[in-house]
Amino acid sequence: MEKKTTLGCVKQLFIATQTMRLSTQKIEVDHNGIIEDKFYNKNINRSILFSSTNAYNLLKKQNIQSSFGALGENIIVDFNPYDLILGTQILIGNVILEITAHCTLCNSLQKIDPTAPELLKNDRGVFAKVIKNGTITLNTPIYILK
Repeated sequence: MEKKTTLGCVKQLFIATQTMRLSTQKIEVDHNGIIEDKFYNKNINRSILFSSTNAYNLLKKQNIQSSFGALGENIIVDFNPYDLILGTQILIGNVILEITAHCTLCNSLQKIDPTAPELLKNDRGVFAKVIKNGTITLNTPIYILK
C-alpha cells in the first residue's frame, strides 16, 4: 500500500452542461474525464478543473461577490491546489488523478469582476487527468500519493 498524506477534502462538485454548471453530490470519472460533462473526451490533460475555497475568499476580501462554480471548476477543495507540483497524483475515494497544469488566466473571469483575472492569477485552480476511474463524492478526503 502506498503512503498517503492528507491534503483536505472535497467541498463542492460541478458538472458543466451545454447551458449551465450544475452542482452535484457526486461525479463519475473515467480516463476521458467527467462523464456527462460537456468537456468529456475533449482534452484528457484538462479533464477536471480544481479550484479552492481560498480563491473565493480572495474575491470576497476585495468585495467581489461570486458563488461557487463561477470560476468554471468541477471540484472545489479546502486547500490551494497551486501548492501541488505538476505530476502529483492524488487519491479521492477510489479515484486517482494527476495534476497536469495550472489554470491559465482567461477573459471569462472578467464576467465576475474586471480585476478577477489578475487577482486569481496564482489561485484560480489546476487541471488534472484521470489515472484511475471511479466516483468522487462530497466531503471525501483527498490524499497525496507517495
